[in-house]
Order: sequence, then C-alpha cells, then structure tokens
Amino acid sequence: MTTPSIPVSRALRKLSSDIRSARLRRRLPMSLVAARAGISVKTLSSLEKGDFGVSLGNVAAVIYALGMGTPFSDILDQKNDAFGLMLDEERLPKRARLPRQKD
Repeated sequence: MTTPSIPVSRALRKLSSDIRSARLRRRLPMSLVAARAGISVKTLSSLEKGDFGVSLGNVAAVIYALGMGTPFSDILDQKNDAFGLMLDEERLPKRARLPRQKD
C-alpha cells in the first residue's frame, strides 16, 4: 500500500480526529459506536488513529453511527461541483440546430 500525498494525509488525520472528537462529545464508548457501525473496535481504533487503510464504507458507517447522516452523498454532487459546471458551460454549442430532414 502506498502512502497518500501530504494534503491527503492531513485531511485524513483531521477527519479521524474529528470522528474521535464527535464520539467523545457524545460520550459514546468505542464498543457501542463500533457495534452500531457493524465494525470491530480494532477497526474503529485504526480509523480514529488516521489509518488510511480503513475502507470508505467503514468511515461512512461510523459517521452514520454517530448520527451525522451520510455526508459523502453530496461531496461530488453536480450542484456542488462549480469547476465541473464551468467546464460543461464552456463546452455548450454556440447554437442549437434541428437535424436536417431527409427528402
């Protein structure tokens, strides 16, 4: 397994720290959150330590188990992709034409 880039590593460390903080603010033991997420305590511990080998599905399950919903579903939603929308707009044709009728 390769090491992620520095920005990705920082983002994962922040996410793992935020997950741990959210669990502690709710005063939930690791065993309860892990059970709700359907994962082992060891996996939750790895996630909270910033292990980038934890699957995205497990991360999403823990966030959901903490009562935070499913935020991943909107990350790359088209309405939130300003750059992609700009690129699409640049590719729009100058004018629209009806197809030619065959005689």
